[in-house]
Amino acid sequence: MVRSSTITVSDKAHILSMQKFGLRDTIVKSHLMQKEEDYTYIQNFRFFVGTYNVNGQSPKECLQPWLSHGIQAPDVYCVGFQELDLSKEAFFFHDTPKEEEWFKAVSEGLHPDAKYAKVKLIRLVGIMLLLYVKQEHAAYISEVEAETVGTGIMGRMGNKGGVAIRFQFHNTSICVVNSHLAAHTEEYERRNQDYKDICSRMQFRQVDPSLPPLTISKHDVILWLGDLNYRIEELDVEKVKKLIEEKAFQTLYANDQLRAQVAAKAVFEGFNEGELTFQPTYKYDTGSDDWDTSDKCRAPAWCDRVLWKGKNITQLSYQSHMALKTSDHKPVSSVFDIGVRVVNEELYRKTLEEIVRSLDKMENDSIPSVSLSKREFCFQNVKYMQLQIESFTIRNGQVPCQFEFINKPDEESYCKQWLSANPSRGFLLPDSAIEIELELFVNKTTATKLNSGEDKIEDILVLHLDRGKDYFLSVSGNYLPSCFGSPIHTLCYMKEPILDLPLESIRELTLMQLQTEDDGSQLERPMDIPKELLMMVDYLYRNAIQQEDLFQQPGLRLEFEHIRDCLDTGMIDTLSASNHSIAEALLLFLESLPEPVICYSVYHDCLECSGNLTASKQVIATLPACHRNVFIYLMAFLQELLKNSAKNHLDGNILASIFGSLLLRNPAGHQKLEVAEKKKAQEFIHQFLCNSP
Repeated sequence: MVRSSTITVSDKAHILSMQKFGLRDTIVKSHLMQKEEDYTYIQNFRFFVGTYNVNGQSPKECLQPWLSHGIQAPDVYCVGFQELDLSKEAFFFHDTPKEEEWFKAVSEGLHPDAKYAKVKLIRLVGIMLLLYVKQEHAAYISEVEAETVGTGIMGRMGNKGGVAIRFQFHNTSICVVNSHLAAHTEEYERRNQDYKDICSRMQFRQVDPSLPPLTISKHDVILWLGDLNYRIEELDVEKVKKLIEEKAFQTLYANDQLRAQVAAKAVFEGFNEGELTFQPTYKYDTGSDDWDTSDKCRAPAWCDRVLWKGKNITQLSYQSHMALKTSDHKPVSSVFDIGVRVVNEELYRKTLEEIVRSLDKMENDSIPSVSLSKREFCFQNVKYMQLQIESFTIRNGQVPCQFEFINKPDEESYCKQWLSANPSRGFLLPDSAIEIELELFVNKTTATKLNSGEDKIEDILVLHLDRGKDYFLSVSGNYLPSCFGSPIHTLCYMKEPILDLPLESIRELTLMQLQTEDDGSQLERPMDIPKELLMMVDYLYRNAIQQEDLFQQPGLRLEFEHIRDCLDTGMIDTLSASNHSIAEALLLFLESLPEPVICYSVYHDCLECSGNLTASKQVIATLPACHRNVFIYLMAFLQELLKNSAKNHLDGNILASIFGSLLLRNPAGHQKLEVAEKKKAQEFIHQFLCNSP
């Protein structure tokens, strides 16, 4: 029932997506946006925003007390869930029957006084967001896009992260985000990082494919809901409970982490939140209104929140719903009146005609011209997975112009893989300017060739003006080689830290063929396993053997940078980081290996013999010595972890799934693996965890 954005002429996106307009199309769009107030008026619509962490439970009770009791029928429903499914299958294979169960429960709980159309459902593991509108509004919803961002371990696992739906309602752009941020009281910095990652990585494609993707902040209205997991600090459990009993919510709120982080401008800058007049929504004994009586006895906290940003927004209510007892959280809802810009058809046509008339007067032969504040960019001491940014300004002259970075002859992209320009294309009105950021980021895809010297931090970018000239920008710099992205056999031959070696030695060892180690060459005998791997595993063995959630909870980015520097300089004595950061660094190290621990050449053999330990051991025996040693060493370490499972709560399936995807990688590269293939990789590793390798 939601129309595509090409049905009515009054929809400006339609005019702009018609190819015949070209540059003129973009000029029309810019002028229409500038004159929006001339042809639109504000009309209020009622929005219901709800969030519920359901703790892996199936729906056991009617959701009407949360979704529809005591309110008039909303025009729009935005309903978010967290921890929809806590099973390992959902985490590793992304399938869950709970999606359909909760979707059905929500659909049945919507307000009985109206008929609703589902606009979109988006889910990432246990984080799900549903968007409904009254049927009579469906024709005015367009440009619907949904995206997900995982912020779990290695920045991609979906047990934590965010999902979002963006859409155009009449002439107002709206983005709804549902997030589940990192847990545990002390991890507020990790929550801040999760929030920033969601903001920077959540990108929606636009109707016009020539336009850069939209970020969350580029919307008129942003509604952000979810289990944000911020806790109440500096008060013990009993004191918190006493203040709740006294309904002294303001005293409690003074110690709320989210309040403190917003005040410090660390997160949610420019957002609003209503007053908390309800008791904390976490943590209850399931099936009751009693605070947590488990061994952990978690302190109550306002984990579940709703925030907003934008103009013409009035919050009418903000409350929890104690009647629902399915979970250890209580659901939260907020109802808003949101002023949406509605198009007056007659005024719209008039405005459009005026714009087109004025464009007709413009001389077609005028040549656009811009000035650039800078044309040479030097990135010094670039490090693995450490973003560097250089910026410059494009200032336009008297003619509207469209700019774009274009590919050089015989090249597939306008720049090398480690570089990107943001935005890479755009439009400038006369006398206007735009800032462009050049972002340099070396990851597992590009590190090996920079280590070997096959690639260098050197590039030329071509900035092209439509109907105008080209401008050339030069990029240069130097990369500091790293053990991340280096082959296993290369590191085994490096007795010294990589940054203590001459570039020529690093180059030779990185380019050395894997079989060189067995061909009787004059090279010194290599180490059995890379010293960097030994350092990380040894650290974890000494400090983290009983650490709960090891390899499942992410570390901090600044700590990763410190760990990388310690490994690359050999200054292991200065290594100081959380167990989770070291564990994540180990996983990132394994992921960055250009040839995985179990070589690509035997990948399919491994899948075929998973479940047959004898055959699997024979495959491992065929690996080059350094790869075989690393595999045996890692399996022995993981077995030690499993001996401590009573404390660290790890089991063989969790470890086999995490390490299976890193040690066994499909030679075809980034194609999405079938569930059956993932399960075979998991099974292959699992059999070694249960038996001596």
